[in-house]
Amino acid sequence: MKRLITATAALTFLLAPAAHATGHKGGEPALEARAILPADASFPAPFAGVINTDPAPAPGATQPVGGFSALLDAGNGEFWAMPDNGFGNKANSRSFILRLYRVKPNWRTEWGGKGTVQIREAITLSDPDEKIPFRIVNETTPDRILTGGDLDIESVRQAPDGTFWFGEEFGPFIVHTDSKGRVLDAPVSIPRIAGQPRVQSPDNPYLFGRTNNLGGSSGFEAMALSADGRTLYPFLEGAVIGDDPLVRRVYEFDIKERRYTGRTWTYRMTQPTTFVSDAVAYGRDQLIVTERDNGQGATALWKKAFVIDVPDRRSVLAKREIVDLIDIKDRDGISLFGARPGDFGLGDPFKFPYSTVEAVLPLSGNELAFVNDTNFGSTGRNANLPDYSDFIIVKVPGIK
Repeated sequence: MKRLITATAALTFLLAPAAHATGHKGGEPALEARAILPADASFPAPFAGVINTDPAPAPGATQPVGGFSALLDAGNGEFWAMPDNGFGNKANSRSFILRLYRVKPNWRTEWGGKGTVQIREAITLSDPDEKIPFRIVNETTPDRILTGGDLDIESVRQAPDGTFWFGEEFGPFIVHTDSKGRVLDAPVSIPRIAGQPRVQSPDNPYLFGRTNNLGGSSGFEAMALSADGRTLYPFLEGAVIGDDPLVRRVYEFDIKERRYTGRTWTYRMTQPTTFVSDAVAYGRDQLIVTERDNGQGATALWKKAFVIDVPDRRSVLAKREIVDLIDIKDRDGISLFGARPGDFGLGDPFKFPYSTVEAVLPLSGNELAFVNDTNFGSTGRNANLPDYSDFIIVKVPGIK
C-alpha cells in the first residue's frame, strides 16, 4: 500500500480546488474530474491485433488498446490500466496481446483541463520460461507473448514485492507474473473445496470433454488484495451452475503459499441477471465491490458500488450501497466538455451508462476512480458511435 500513498498525495494536490468546491455542495456522490481515451487508441507492438487473425509479426505494427477491466495505482497521478482478452472470446482474440498500459489522465475539472489521456508505456504478458503447461498461441516463439487466445485476464493486483496477480476467466485461474509481465508459476485452478466439484468454465483447457459448471465469462472478473498484501479475494462474476442464481462465490488465496486456503464466502447480488464487476481493498477492514447489468445507454439501470467488510467468520458478506453510477451530480458541468451530438447521460445528473463498468480504484479520502470496458463497439454514450474509455473521479461522501 506504500505506492497508493504516493499516488493519493499526487491526486489530492491535483484535485484540491475541485474537491474544495464540489465536496461541500451536498451529501450526494458528485463528479470531480473526467478524461477520455479515444475508441481508436493504439500502441506499438511486434504484431498487429486484428479480430479473427493469428499473430503476424511486422515492423511498425500496433495493437488496439480497447477499454479497461482493471485499474492500479502507478504513482505520480498515473494508473496501470488493463484490457481483458480483447475482441470478446478465445477464438477471435488470438492476435490481441495481453497487456497493462501505464496511462496519465489530464483531468478536466471545474477549473478547466484538457480531459485527455496519455499512454506512457505498456507491460506485455509473456511466458518465456514455459510455466504455462497447456499449449499457447505463440507456443514456438522465443518470447511466447500471451494473447487473448490463451487467457482472459479480467482483474489484477500488485503485491508488495512488485509482482502482478491476475484473475482470469477461461479457467478460471489465478496467474502470477513478475513486474515485467513474465509468468512465474503455472496458472492456479480453483481446487475442490468441501467435496464440491472443481469449478471450470467452458474454455478451461483441462475440461477434456467434461461438462463445465460455470458459464463463459463468469470467472474472476473481480479480485481484491488485502491491505497487508498477503491475501487475494477473487470473486466469481457469475453463479456456479446449481447455485442460487443470486450467489457469487468468493475465495481466499494465500500469496506466500501460492494456494487457496479452502475458505469461501457468499456474496449475494441485489438484482437478478447482474454481475460482480470489480473488488478492491478500502482501508484495512473493508472492500469496495461493483455490480453491473448488461444494459447500455438508456437501458443501463444497475451500475453500482457497495462497501463490504473484509471476509471473516461470516459465511454471507453484508453490503452497503455507496454510489449509483447512473445518478451522479455534475453541478459544475464537467461532463459537458467535448459533448457530441447524440451523446447520452451528460450534464446533471451525469450517467456512466456503459455495458461493462469493470474497474474501480480508491484515491484520496472518499474519492473513487472508475473506467469502462469499451468492448470494441459498445454504444453506451452514443448510439451512433463506439464507446471511448471514460475515466472519471467521483466524490463519495458516504463511503465511510
